[in-house]
Amino acid sequence: MNKVIVVVDMQNDFVDGALGTQEAQEMLPRLVEKLKAEQAAGTAFVFTMDTHGADYLTTQEGKKLPVPHCIRGTAGWEIAEALQPFVREAAAILEKPTFGATALLAVLADYDEIEFVGLCTDICVISNALLAKAFYPEKRICVDPACCAGVTPESHANALAAMRMCQVGIVD
Repeated sequence: MNKVIVVVDMQNDFVDGALGTQEAQEMLPRLVEKLKAEQAAGTAFVFTMDTHGADYLTTQEGKKLPVPHCIRGTAGWEIAEALQPFVREAAAILEKPTFGATALLAVLADYDEIEFVGLCTDICVISNALLAKAFYPEKRICVDPACCAGVTPESHANALAAMRMCQVGIVD
């Protein structure tokens, strides 16, 4: 089976920066171990990057979440250092100005199995997983909850429940 793991927004601002959480920091070593094993098995990786400009606070998102983050070219925008060995081997790295990455759908066309990991379960992971499920209803789309973190543990659990209801697989 031709498999890809989509690593969603594992950027410094979401791990330990402007919008970082303890859950994201605790999840990162598990993700590194998973990616090592998957790399050895020949799984492809695609990374997404939340990407904003200096005008972030004037955007719709910035008005609803007035915390500048993932501003292109800043340290907070960079993918976490622990993941850099996998970034160098990535099939694609996609910058996205909003929660879902519509350009991701074309990148996923050649894969039979698509697994999502990363941040935040309840915003960008769910957005991209549901986009993929809507576009590719017959492909195996799943999420590894051990390698995701939400804004809060409760919103993480709620997002997993919502994805399960939409027939996105939840990895045990």
